[in-house]
Amino acid sequence: MVELLEVLREPRYAPGAAAMSDDAGTITGRELVARIVGLAEEFRPLPPVIGLLGANGIDWAAAALAAWMSGKTAVPLPNFFSRPQLEHVLSDACIAHVIATHDALAAAAALGIETTPVSQRRAHRIPLMSPGAGMIVYTSGSTGRPKGVRLGIEKIDWQARALAAAIGATASDVNLSLLPFALLLETVTAICVPVLVGASTHFASAVAENVGAGRPVDLLASFEEVQPSTAVLVPQLLSGLVAQLEARKIRAPSSLRFVAIGGARVSEALTARAWGLGIPVHEGYGLTECCSVVALNRPGRHKAGTVGEPLPGLEVRIEEGEIVVNGPTVMDGYLHGPRAEGPWRTGDLGELDENGFLSVTGRTDNLLVTANGRNISPEWIEAMVMGDPRIAACVLLGHGMSHLGVLLIPSLHGEEWLMESPRAHILLWLERICIDAPAYAVPKDYVVCPAAQAKCIGLLTANGRVVREAAFSIYPALRLARRQAAA
Repeated sequence: MVELLEVLREPRYAPGAAAMSDDAGTITGRELVARIVGLAEEFRPLPPVIGLLGANGIDWAAAALAAWMSGKTAVPLPNFFSRPQLEHVLSDACIAHVIATHDALAAAAALGIETTPVSQRRAHRIPLMSPGAGMIVYTSGSTGRPKGVRLGIEKIDWQARALAAAIGATASDVNLSLLPFALLLETVTAICVPVLVGASTHFASAVAENVGAGRPVDLLASFEEVQPSTAVLVPQLLSGLVAQLEARKIRAPSSLRFVAIGGARVSEALTARAWGLGIPVHEGYGLTECCSVVALNRPGRHKAGTVGEPLPGLEVRIEEGEIVVNGPTVMDGYLHGPRAEGPWRTGDLGELDENGFLSVTGRTDNLLVTANGRNISPEWIEAMVMGDPRIAACVLLGHGMSHLGVLLIPSLHGEEWLMESPRAHILLWLERICIDAPAYAVPKDYVVCPAAQAKCIGLLTANGRVVREAAFSIYPALRLARRQAAA
C-alpha cells in the first residue's frame, strides 16, 4: 500500500483547515483532494511518462500528486535548466507531453511538444490507484548532460513516512517551502510529508524562483510573514538568513521547531550562530540516488558536526572510507541503465562514530593530495570559508602543489569587501576562519570571481552550484589576470 496516495481517501486535515497556500491564495484539505482527483481524471489518458513544468505552488503540488494517482511517472523540468538541458531531458526520458502551470505555458509551448495546463477542475470520486507511478529526477547537470534517476512511488512513500516520523511531524505543523521543486528533497518535505500528516505548507513561490535562478532573496520576510514551524534550507540560504538576523539584531520566529539543512557541508561555526539566533538547525545528508535523505539529526537526537543517524530501516556502512547505503530507498537505477541491485556506493567519504552518528568528510573524486603528501577533502575547508555570509561559494584547489589556493565567489553584500580589501587582510581572514584546520590545509592564496562573472564563464550553474571542474582552468586564468593588473 502507498500510504501517501491512500491517505487522500480519508485526508488527515482538520475540517476547513488550510492544506496549502502560495502567493496566489489558499486551499483547504477537502479542496486539495478534489483538485487532485479532478486532475487525475484529466491525466489518465496521457502517456505513461509526463513532464512537469512550472513555478512552486499549489498547482504544481496538486499536479504531481494527481500524476501519481493516475499511475504516471512524473519528470520535473527545472526552471533553472538551460534550453539544451531541457531538450536533453525531453529526449532522454521520451517525454511527448508536458503538464504546465499557467506561469509556464509559454515556456512549455516553446519546447514544441503537446502541453496540458493545470486546470481548476474538481472531482470527488476517488478512483483506484493505477500502477506505474513514480518520478524520474534529473541532477543539475553541470556538464550539460544530467542523468535521470528512476524512483518508484513506493520509494518516495517510504522516504516521506520515515522523515515524518524522524522529525515528529504533526497536523499542527506549518511548513515554509523555499527551494525549487526540482530538488527532490523539497518535493518530499513540502508536499509529501504534510499530506501524510495533515499539516499545511506555504509555498513562497517568488522566493523559490529567485533561489533557482541564483538571485538574492529576502528570507527573513518570508519567515516573519508565515511564522512556520518547519523549513528546509541549503547552507547558502542559512548563511543569508543568519546575516539578516544579525544585521537587525533580532531572533528567528519562535514558531520554528525544526529547520533541516542539506545539499552541501555546513560549518559548525555557522550552525552555532544559527542556534544562537533561535534557528533550530538540524544537518542531514542524502542523495537523489537514495531518494533524498539517508541520515538526519532530529529533535532530541542531535550531534553537532555530524549529519545525524541513518533513518531507521536504512543500512549505512563505511567501506574503505566510502559511505555505502542499502535499503528500500535505493533507486531503481539510472534511466536507460541496468537496474540498481544491492548496496549503493555513494562516492562520499564518511565516518560512523560509536553512537551511530554519521559524518561526511568529502568526495572520493575530490580529494586533494598536496606536494607534501597531505590528503585534504576540499569540502571541509570550503564549509569553513562559506560560514562567512559574505561568501556565496568557493572552491579549494591545490592538488599536487605545495600550498592551497581558494577561488572565492562573494555574496551580494560581500562583493565590495572582498574586491576592495588589501590582499594581506583577506589572507589573514582566511587564517582566522580556518583556525580549526591544520596549517597545511589553510589556503595561502586566493582569487575573486564576482557571481555575475562566474555564471557568464560557466563557473556557476543556473541554480547556483559551483562547477568544480571549471574552477581548475578558471583559477589560474584569474590569478594571471590579477598579477598583470598589479604589474
